[in-house]
Amino acid sequence: MFIQTEQTPNPATLKFLPGRDVMAQGTADFPTAETAARSPLAAALFAVEGVRGVFFGGDFVTVTKAEERDWQLLKPSILSVIMEHFTAAQPLFSGAAESTGSEASDDGEIVTQIKELLATRVRPAVAQDGGDIVFQSFEDGIVTLHLQGSCAGCPSSTATLKAGIENLLRHYIPEVREVRAAQ
Repeated sequence: MFIQTEQTPNPATLKFLPGRDVMAQGTADFPTAETAARSPLAAALFAVEGVRGVFFGGDFVTVTKAEERDWQLLKPSILSVIMEHFTAAQPLFSGAAESTGSEASDDGEIVTQIKELLATRVRPAVAQDGGDIVFQSFEDGIVTLHLQGSCAGCPSSTATLKAGIENLLRHYIPEVREVRAAQ
């Protein structure tokens, strides 16, 4: 098994491509070791000293490191954990799989349009960088999005939200006045 790595716009995050599907659909975000308990792979990655975040996408695993840690020292351990997990054909989750993706709901027309634009125009681009952006709410013209994976804490995330996503949504949906990151 050969695992490729790619840099992301976030210097604290690296994208690992195991050459196979990671998540059949949706994504999974583990911002802390406590949230990783439901996934044997995420828990094993957090056991590597210096790992501060784990994110699963369709065909990649994104790992965020502590600021004081060096990728040269962390990368071999992370590669080993990922390789061991997939070669042993272990399940990604304990019990029922969990994802954040397209859940059916009774959204209004504007929210449906926002989610559609995010799914077709934004998500593919941020997935290329090892992250995801998930719709959280739309109130009084303000769209709130949750940043995951390499997008969370990325130095360019504010520019992406304002110059990219906000302009896109405002162009297609006049009711959108502003886009904000969830706190």
